[in-house]
Amino acid sequence: MRAFVLSLVVFFAAGLGACAGRGRPATVAAIPTGASTGTLAQVYYWRAKPGKFEEYSRYIRELAEPIDHEAGRRGAFVSVTTYVAHDTTSAWTHMRVFVLRDSAQLRALSGALDSAGMRLEPDSAKRRARGEYSASLRDRVGAVTAEILR
Repeated sequence: MRAFVLSLVVFFAAGLGACAGRGRPATVAAIPTGASTGTLAQVYYWRAKPGKFEEYSRYIRELAEPIDHEAGRRGAFVSVTTYVAHDTTSAWTHMRVFVLRDSAQLRALSGALDSAGMRLEPDSAKRRARGEYSASLRDRVGAVTAEILR
């Protein structure tokens, strides 16, 4: 498992290096949630709005990661890692990679994250405000599901 995670980190770090050029190194925050080996990765690409880079990074640490921890604790994914590109010419600034055991976990990921968010914040008005706040910080660039090569 460690070799797999290390190879995944090296792979994405190499991609970041290619995208970021000579900029500052990427920030990586991993949330391991199980000992299972993943076979798939769900990758989300986000771009912080102008002037919102640090605020969006703080949003991920303070609001998104607790939801990730809750979902991961309940077996929603194997691990999640957030990569940050400091190169302003890159299409994305924040890449979140969820490693998944199989296609069943992939299909359930969105619902599991939503459920975790509801458990942590039962008030629907506060959850809606949190969603509006996140939308004011970032734009979605894209997403891809990738098979992990062994």
